[in-house]
Amino acid sequence: MSNQQARRKARAFAVQGIYQWLVSGNDVAPIEEHIAQSEGFDEADAVLFRERLRGAIANADAHDAEIARHIERKVSELSPVEHAVLLLAGQELAHHIEVPYRVVINEAIELTKSFGGSEGHRFVNGVLDKMAIGMRATEVEAGRRKRPK
Repeated sequence: MSNQQARRKARAFAVQGIYQWLVSGNDVAPIEEHIAQSEGFDEADAVLFRERLRGAIANADAHDAEIARHIERKVSELSPVEHAVLLLAGQELAHHIEVPYRVVINEAIELTKSFGGSEGHRFVNGVLDKMAIGMRATEVEAGRRKRPK
């Protein structure tokens, strides 16, 4: 399995853990332990999983505030899947600059397609486009300058 596939699986498991946290309100440790026993977890990047899960939950209030700036409803009204994906992506945009913003957005879209409703990926894409402009303005602008017109 490639590193990219292991990272993708880690993000998928992180979304599942964030989802569990949002729905249950349980502490992160038992959620992390439960997910780590899931089928296929041995193929995931366990370090990336733990960093993203713990980071997204620890910084959820800050990420929710950023998400709220870009949506026309309350964060509490988001579907738990969309909310979990946006928290994970917010964590990566804010704290993992080594991951290009386009990769963050593309991974979030794929996760939403896997776990969410039929049109949820469009909503997530729109929110993350706006978040990226605010959180990684220099990188976004550099990407725009490289594109042919």
